[in-house]
Amino acid sequence: MSAFAANSILTRLALVSNSIDPSNFALIRTSSAALILIFITVIIQKQVPKFNYSSIIGAISLAGYLICFSYSYLTIDTGMGALILFGGSMLVMFIGALIKKEDIPITRFIGAILSLFGLYMLTDPRFSGNDIFGVFLMLIAALSWGIYSIIGHGQKKPISNTTSNFILALLLVIPFSLYFSGENKTNSYGIILAIISGAIASGLGYSLWYCILPKINISSASIAQLTVPLIAALGGYLFISETLNWQFYISSILILGGILLPLIYKKVSK
Repeated sequence: MSAFAANSILTRLALVSNSIDPSNFALIRTSSAALILIFITVIIQKQVPKFNYSSIIGAISLAGYLICFSYSYLTIDTGMGALILFGGSMLVMFIGALIKKEDIPITRFIGAILSLFGLYMLTDPRFSGNDIFGVFLMLIAALSWGIYSIIGHGQKKPISNTTSNFILALLLVIPFSLYFSGENKTNSYGIILAIISGAIASGLGYSLWYCILPKINISSASIAQLTVPLIAALGGYLFISETLNWQFYISSILILGGILLPLIYKKVSK
């Protein structure tokens, strides 16, 4: 979750500062992730990434997320983006869990509602002033990330599969980035942020996500993602001197309480 929060912060910093345009950020981010994962898979693990139907779907959803996520933050604010991305992907994953006939206790449904309400309070989205197309792009990003996470739940070789996903996603991102390259000049600051986002927060972070997903329920994983905006807000407080208001503390209780509710209920009922 910390890696996901870092991606949100790094993307926002790079684009708002006009240090890089969205297409180049997505390209460098994807390339950096692919390179670090190829090194880990081929050099360290002595494995060859395999490509199959699952990796193709994973790559398409990953590319859709990377591209739409980058462009959407140009026209919508952080609060609206976080609400749509994490709330939307949670709903997609919950639907996926129901389709897979996952056993979801009623306490998890209640916890999801509490956590969503906490997310709304934390982000405090302003619906006015947000570009409709930007909202649409973030909806596509949420759908793409939800599908990518659902696919990850059935993976047996998480690092190798993540490598395959990023290699194929890069093949989709390259022509898109070349065609839609913006007029903003890319400087070293934007490049460094994109590399950190790609190699560390995305490459290593998404591999860890694929390692964790098979070990937990899809519905549990979907709610856990709602902690990302909390971590991002806490990071802003610790590293860039942002303030934490009453909304942060109340939303923390609601989000964390919603995640822990099924576990607490299970222990109490025994």
